[in-house]
Amino acid sequence: MEKVVLLRYGEIHLKGKNRGLFDNQLIKNIEQAIKKVDENCSIKKVGGRYLVYNFNQFNIDSIVESCKKVFGLVSLSIAFEVNSTIEEIISSLNQLLEDEQFFLNNAKSFKVEVKRADKNFPIKSTDFERELGGVVLEKFPNLKVNLTKPEKTIFVDIRENGKTYIFSEKIECFGGMPVGTSGKGLVMLSGGIDSPVAAFMMAKRGMKLNAVHFHSFPYTSQQAKEKVVDLAKLLSPYLGKFNLYVVSFTKIQEEIHKKCKPAYMITIMRRIMMRICENLSNKYGFQAIITGENLAQVASQTVESMTSTESVLKNIPVYRPLIAFDKIEIISLSKKIGTFDTSILPYEDCCTVFLPKNPLIKPKIELVEKEESYLDLESLISEAIKNIEIIEI
Repeated sequence: MEKVVLLRYGEIHLKGKNRGLFDNQLIKNIEQAIKKVDENCSIKKVGGRYLVYNFNQFNIDSIVESCKKVFGLVSLSIAFEVNSTIEEIISSLNQLLEDEQFFLNNAKSFKVEVKRADKNFPIKSTDFERELGGVVLEKFPNLKVNLTKPEKTIFVDIRENGKTYIFSEKIECFGGMPVGTSGKGLVMLSGGIDSPVAAFMMAKRGMKLNAVHFHSFPYTSQQAKEKVVDLAKLLSPYLGKFNLYVVSFTKIQEEIHKKCKPAYMITIMRRIMMRICENLSNKYGFQAIITGENLAQVASQTVESMTSTESVLKNIPVYRPLIAFDKIEIISLSKKIGTFDTSILPYEDCCTVFLPKNPLIKPKIELVEKEESYLDLESLISEAIKNIEIIEI
């Protein structure tokens, strides 16, 4: 009997002839996640399952936490692998029941659920459930069988490889698609709550992301930049390795402040950011720009403002995965993925520098373009791109 981690995938099973591409990427992502914890681990595919073997038992909790963050997996279990014979399954169950705390945890009711993927196994699932239930009751006669709402379920998964997996818990994962199967994107990562969640959402759909951050030292502190680097590191278990492109935005903001009307500050600033993002995308092969924008949340996130911002782009789309979320939903998800506490640290980002008292809510593109004409856009953008700092996360 060997302890393993049993992994289950979700949407991949809906794929057709290209399913192998998704399968291979998911296996690669799982391996990268678990090797960081225990380099001796190995992974094996069995039918509709992946199995993690050969790990140090002291690392099992860390392996579980790492696998929970691999998109494409819907659930996992710490299981015990035994040979698929009636005698060995019963013997192993008896042995495992000795550890009452692990399997029953003081439960007063239970059921046994048998899944028979191997149709050559000599007993039907329902018959074997009754037999194994009898094994449990013999050891714990005070337990009650409850087939609808048991306090504890013992799962017996009989697979096609001649092995059976016994476990008592299914741990939920995030699902989605394997990162690396849905193109490449560039997320605009600020120090706020929204953009890390937007990055999480797009990675969940399989997009391989890099990130760009605009900072305005000395108007924003070094801590503000470090905060974004910390956020990027918190996202790394979900996104995998990626680059963070740090753009100095100070001179651009100073020029806008000098030469343009204050009300246009945010709109012009966002338009220049988009141009820089498109330049990076053309250079590195990114196929989309991702933002944390949320309709009607602030002045720069009205339909008119977002339309004006996006209109400068020529060959690349903008994805806004949070566009219809309530703020409370975004906060809830940021807490779930572990970015919230860092996002709320009190360090200003560049969007709050030179913030006008009355920013435009419904900017007209022709008027915005007139204000932009007072700037040497090509020179400002070229200088900003030339001095980009690249941080490997």
